[in-house]
Amino acid sequence: MHPPETTTKMASVRFMVTPTKIDDIPGLSDTSPDLSSRSSSRVRFSSRESVPETSRSEPMSEMSGATTSLATVALDPPSDRTSNPQDVTEDPNQNSITGEHSQLLDDGHKKARNAYLNNSNYEEGDEYFDKNLEEMDTRPKVSSLLNRMANYTNLTQGVKEHEEAENITEGKKKPTKTPQMGTFMGVYLPCLQNIFGVILFLRLTWVVGTAGVLQAFAIVLICCCCTMLTAISMSAIATNGVVPAGGSYFMISRALGPEFGGAVGLCFYLGTTFAAAMYILGAIEIFLVYIVPRAAIFRSDDAFKESAAMLNNMRVYGTAFLVLMVLVVFIGVRYVNKFASLFLACVIVSILAIYAGAIKSSFAPPHFPVCMLGNRTLSSRHIDICSKTKEINNMTVPSKLWGFFCNSSQFFNATCDEYFVHNNVTSIQGIPGLASGIITENLWSNYLPKGEILEKPSAKSSDVLGSLNHEYVLVDITTSFTLLVGIFFPSVTGIMAGSNRSGDLKDAQKSIPIGTILAILTTSFVYLSNVVLFGACIEGVVLRDKFGDAVEGNLVVGTLSWPSPWVIVIGSFFSTCGAGLQSLTGAPRLLQAIAKDNIIPFLRVFGHSKANGEPTWALLLTAAIAELGILIASLDLVAPILSMFFLMCYLFVNLACALQTLLRTPNWRPRFRYYHWTLSFMGMSICLALMFISSWYYAIVAMVIAGMIYKYIEYQGAEKEWGDGIRGLSLSAARFALLRLEEGPPHTKNWRPQLLVLLKLDEDLHVKHPRLLTFASQLKAGKGLTIVGSVIVGNFLENYGEALAAEQTIKHLMEAEKVKGFCQLVVAAKLREGISHLIQSCGLGGMKHNTVVMGWPNGWRQSEDARAWKTFIGTVRVTTAAHLALLVAKNVSFFPSNVEPFSEGNIDVWWIVHDGGMLMLLPFLLKQHKVWRKCSIRIFTVAQLEDNSIQMKKDLATFLYHLRIEAEVEVVEMVRDLHYERTLMMEHRSQMLRHMRLSKQNLTSIGSDEDEETETYQEKVHMTWTKDKYMASRGQKAKSMEGFQDLNMRPDQSNVRRMHTAVKLNESHEAKLVLLNMPGPPRNPEGDENCILFKSGAPSRENLLSLFLR
Repeated sequence: MHPPETTTKMASVRFMVTPTKIDDIPGLSDTSPDLSSRSSSRVRFSSRESVPETSRSEPMSEMSGATTSLATVALDPPSDRTSNPQDVTEDPNQNSITGEHSQLLDDGHKKARNAYLNNSNYEEGDEYFDKNLEEMDTRPKVSSLLNRMANYTNLTQGVKEHEEAENITEGKKKPTKTPQMGTFMGVYLPCLQNIFGVILFLRLTWVVGTAGVLQAFAIVLICCCCTMLTAISMSAIATNGVVPAGGSYFMISRALGPEFGGAVGLCFYLGTTFAAAMYILGAIEIFLVYIVPRAAIFRSDDAFKESAAMLNNMRVYGTAFLVLMVLVVFIGVRYVNKFASLFLACVIVSILAIYAGAIKSSFAPPHFPVCMLGNRTLSSRHIDICSKTKEINNMTVPSKLWGFFCNSSQFFNATCDEYFVHNNVTSIQGIPGLASGIITENLWSNYLPKGEILEKPSAKSSDVLGSLNHEYVLVDITTSFTLLVGIFFPSVTGIMAGSNRSGDLKDAQKSIPIGTILAILTTSFVYLSNVVLFGACIEGVVLRDKFGDAVEGNLVVGTLSWPSPWVIVIGSFFSTCGAGLQSLTGAPRLLQAIAKDNIIPFLRVFGHSKANGEPTWALLLTAAIAELGILIASLDLVAPILSMFFLMCYLFVNLACALQTLLRTPNWRPRFRYYHWTLSFMGMSICLALMFISSWYYAIVAMVIAGMIYKYIEYQGAEKEWGDGIRGLSLSAARFALLRLEEGPPHTKNWRPQLLVLLKLDEDLHVKHPRLLTFASQLKAGKGLTIVGSVIVGNFLENYGEALAAEQTIKHLMEAEKVKGFCQLVVAAKLREGISHLIQSCGLGGMKHNTVVMGWPNGWRQSEDARAWKTFIGTVRVTTAAHLALLVAKNVSFFPSNVEPFSEGNIDVWWIVHDGGMLMLLPFLLKQHKVWRKCSIRIFTVAQLEDNSIQMKKDLATFLYHLRIEAEVEVVEMVRDLHYERTLMMEHRSQMLRHMRLSKQNLTSIGSDEDEETETYQEKVHMTWTKDKYMASRGQKAKSMEGFQDLNMRPDQSNVRRMHTAVKLNESHEAKLVLLNMPGPPRNPEGDENCILFKSGAPSRENLLSLFLR
């Protein structure tokens, strides 16, 4: 049934929600991270009854019994919005997020809704809400938002978009294409191409021969487990939103914050840059050792100096290759992209050749003989025949090998090397084949120091030392398990290739986990199977021969391949060159992404690029850093450096995933479900262990670099709010700490003043006494709790803007004075109520203030308005009732700034009342600051007439010794002098005023907080005196004086002592600061004026800094 159209009113509930930040919308903060810096609006909730049904232009449907309207959630001004979903990819800062009525309503119902929105019969006070509701018609709809999010594309900064940008003619713009790449082409193959690299072809056989099959298998397995666990964590992060250009940097920075993101991002950038250097060095090694050995520029006749000459060749050719590759990248990265398929084909063909050769070796092993002298391996580069003698024309003559060991003599009676004489020369098969059973000899490790001769343990040899000859195959580097881990680990890196290309993928949240994990499984299988195949097919001495000297200078893995060793040599050369080009292409864009985030100020210049987006300056810096790696000239030394940076990056990826999982943040909803915080923690532990296993000093250097970058970003970098997990961790830690503090009060040893500094603001919302903050910073020195509070008199709804402005002013002043603390502003109808609220409610749980700091009400005598000193006395009463300590700074404008240290002077402490030792603690805390460090402490105590001043001085000195405070002790004795007479006169005056009760009625009206009473007081002050009133007042005064003459004027001796002590305080000469006890307020409010008058007398020097302690 339809509801009545004329009589029924329907309840209409409106929720007007405008989040402060985009992160307040859990479903959107993780997909549009760059929107988090948008300006904020207010949040309004209201409800009212709808207008009568007759006021609508169309009848409501059966489903519209109650209407719920969600106002627009907007982050941009309306003029900046656009309805074209393709604009999202071009300017992500112009996204707008809006919401309107449910789309269940049809067109007719929308008309009815518009009639309601434009209705002018609203109730009084709803102008604000209807104004916002009218804006809904001009803002984009939910369908526009969904369309933008569905078509969101983020092409990688590097290949495709630059190629398109260069082809765009002037005035024409190519429409953005929807990404179409799937899992296989978009993630799986790029990861394979990045993971397989130079280590597989140049060093894996050497790792297997040196570490043995078992330990080599363990090395590969540990490294592969590390990358697999990291890939699981990376998949969870990558599927928790969209990963734009920057890959791992973006994931870490948005998950752990800009400090960690910048530090690890730069480490990842350095790792990618050194990877380019490693690939170039690998390509040069293949070129000079296996392809064109004669191309070497530097040569040496001394075999022991040949390695140094080789390093120089690597530097020269490496620099030339680097310049050539940089030019290729600079001219156009589209050429790198076009040859990517060729480089990938080279890798795949080379790996298939290894498997084919291993299978063939089981029934037809290749012929690669290895010459042995006893059990020692001989280099075949200069040997013509593996024998001591040879047959020429039926004559036995010494071979070339004879000359090498017999002082170049060709006679049989020459003096030869002793080991050469006692051992025979034999030839063994370098590739015995898969069915030979050689794996039993290759199971165990054979670590050797540099310069040792490669030996076959199972071969027979006589126990003769002999001399070291350059014809032996020698170990070029001292080997160990940790070294091999550092050298091998770069061969498993490259797992971020899929996440870096998320913008090119049709469904990134599905393709990235599947493609990356499959690629790691594939590469892990290849590495582990190759470890077993190498150990089962190749002789141990050949495996340990890094450069193939024993097999006629062939690449060791090439000797196993089929159909020819040149397949591996050529394939590995081109794949290595391709990997180097890709590193030089990706590293500058990673640096550009970091620079554009503007978190590291000195990197801003590297965020600039050419017209087509090519990061020219970043490319030049990358080339310079890569040149440093090339100057090292050793693949074995560059690889551990590379491992450090990648391991640190993977460590923080695992940390980010574990942290987000444990904190259970609302926006942590990855589509990849097969993750757990224990796996991430295990991956993080393996990364940390591998860092120190491979090279502990490199690990420390990498951590120091990351730590320096972290601190630099923290203190100098631009502030970014990305909703990172570190902030969530801080909140959890703060909650845990606050709950711990609630368990009980702090011990006396841990007690320190936790300050609530009360500031007074002028009409322009500026702080009247900024030196109070200076004093607070000098007293706290960044330790403990400091809350800076102030009160604005007025209505909160009307003065909210002023409160925000005043809060910002105070925060800027706190930053200038280096006060580390919090700001709390209260808007109250009365000043005294606001101060009372601050004293009662500031702090949280056990983290509350225990000391209130305020300034002295200067000029209270000259002021016609008594509310100033009444507020002061009221604050003293409230602080006393709350059992808090009170510090009152007098002459606060004379307090020194933080840049004006005293070269000499005294801090005088007048210890009149025992306060538990706080009066002694304050000067000690002040002396920790550089301003007061050179000042001396003098402690004065007052001895009464009946006290023993000498014993008091000894006791006080003993007390200070136990407190471990160095101070000079002075005892001031009470004597009847001019000061005492003056004190007596002041007490007479006080009693006279008390008797006459002249201030009772006036002070009652003056001290009231009510505006009416204040006006009454002002009227009494400014009233016109008539003759009758004057005579009546004079008669009343004379009558009071007559009664006062009959009094026995005997002043209270305790008051006399206090006031006399106050007068004596003016004798504190040469003091930069005076600290003294302040008596509490009188119990009877009638004596408030006498109380403040008494406190004003000690000390009275205008330029003397004084600090009262209550």
